[in-house]
Amino acid sequence: MLRPLRRRTDANGRRFRRGAYILPSLFTLGNMFCGYACIVYAMRGEFATAAPFIGFAMVLDMLDGRIARMTGTASDFGIELDSLADVISFGMAPAVLSFTWGLQPLGRVGWAVGFLFVAAAALRLARFNIQAGSQDKRYFVGMPSPAAAAVPAATVFAYPVGFGQAHEALPVIAMVVVPALLMVTTIRFRSFKTFDLQKRRSYSALLFIAVGLVVVAAQPEYLFVTLAYGYLASAFIELAWTRLRRRHAQEEAPALPDAQDAKDSA
Repeated sequence: MLRPLRRRTDANGRRFRRGAYILPSLFTLGNMFCGYACIVYAMRGEFATAAPFIGFAMVLDMLDGRIARMTGTASDFGIELDSLADVISFGMAPAVLSFTWGLQPLGRVGWAVGFLFVAAAALRLARFNIQAGSQDKRYFVGMPSPAAAAVPAATVFAYPVGFGQAHEALPVIAMVVVPALLMVTTIRFRSFKTFDLQKRRSYSALLFIAVGLVVVAAQPEYLFVTLAYGYLASAFIELAWTRLRRRHAQEEAPALPDAQDAKDSA
């Protein structure tokens, strides 16, 4: 008499596992849709609407991986699908957005610069896939593609008017080329994946989130630009600080034996 009940329980368990495996992929497809929507709105010239979709894609990109790890449903298929979605949302979408917003007056130079960003994002993601698991989890090697895409997205969101003259569009080249090159460098960028709110007091985390919500509601344009460019500059600041500390340690190291000799002679 218990046999049919077991079969029904096993069927429910298999159905639940299939649903759990699909859930992270749904977030990945949402990430892909946001990239596609950004391209569509950018081609229509609606830059203020197109730019936030890259931010939505970043949120979904963070959620799909976390949900896969929480539910134990991480798979090779999910990893490959996530990389393909990231190429669209953080490679193609910001390149098309930058081209229609400010690079178009530059002609062939403009679309060549846009392609450079797409190629750099694809190379960055390919390198990340083959190095996953062998790198320090506290750092990214090269600028992450979502953070690189946030630079043009935040800039366009803060100034959606765009540029119509070639001489006005020259700074846009730097806006696209600098994060593109940083994606394929070996400069380390700080990762926040190891940041754990559970180790901190709950009211402090809630207060921090409340302040963030207030700033987003008051001046979202300035906040996103500050975060995007601040993260880009943080790698250089940390690199300079590390070299300064290393040089300071090397200068103090030879002085230690001299001080010990003087002590012994006394």
